[in-house]
Amino acid sequence: MSQGRYTLLIIPEDNRQVWRLNIKRRWLSVGMMLALVLAVLAGGVMYDYGRLLVNRSELGQLRKAAVWHDDRMQQALDEIDNLRHQLVMLGHNDAKLRVMAELDPPHAKGLSGTGGSQELEAPPNIDEIQYQIDQLRARIDLQRTSQEEIHGILSDQRSLVAATPAGWPAKGWVTSRFGPRKDPFTGRRKFHYGFDIAARTGTPVYATADGVVSHVQISSSYGKVIIIDHGYGFQTRYAHNSRVFVKVGDRVTRHQKISAIGNTGRSTGPHLHYEILVDGIPVSPKKYL
Repeated sequence: MSQGRYTLLIIPEDNRQVWRLNIKRRWLSVGMMLALVLAVLAGGVMYDYGRLLVNRSELGQLRKAAVWHDDRMQQALDEIDNLRHQLVMLGHNDAKLRVMAELDPPHAKGLSGTGGSQELEAPPNIDEIQYQIDQLRARIDLQRTSQEEIHGILSDQRSLVAATPAGWPAKGWVTSRFGPRKDPFTGRRKFHYGFDIAARTGTPVYATADGVVSHVQISSSYGKVIIIDHGYGFQTRYAHNSRVFVKVGDRVTRHQKISAIGNTGRSTGPHLHYEILVDGIPVSPKKYL
């Protein structure tokens, strides 16, 4: 090989003519440099292409995250509007119930409804919106607690009204009232603890309040007698019946037929002896008729 040259031999397998290629060292160096440059350029292109693919993937993920964030933000804003609407409705209902229950308006700020849908003034992030949602939910919980208390009060009031004797237990005429009177059998002064209502035998007798039948018995003085416990300290007694249509433990309602007027026990004629007891003490039925 001449100085400054390289010889490249190409020998075919079928023993044909051998190819000889003489290359100057300078051109070989240039070729190697060009190959190196091309390799570096190709590597750079491949790297940039790879980065482009990665950036495209990251951009897609960022776009998905942005859409998810926008959706979540919109859902949070819609929830705030819905909660505010609930708070307004609860506030109106609370005011109506308090009027019905004759209660004072609530003093706590958390129990007052606020009106209308409002736009948030550029909240800094979703956490700020979530904080407002939590605050609204807390106020709604307070409002609901208030309404439950009012419903309880109204329920107690209704129960008390239903348990308070009211009206006449039977049609007829009063032959004896509550207070001192002359005993029809002995002629002596004796206190009479109820109203005597005279009527024909078999005239219906009705409960004057809701309650539970606590006694059904026959006694020498009252004859066939019914006692109803109405709760809240109220009891009513219906005596001298000819027939009884209820039994101990029965729940009865106001105006329910419970017996029929008769002449049983210590009686001078068919009538109903009607008593009202408050905490076990007889009181005049007059104020409850």
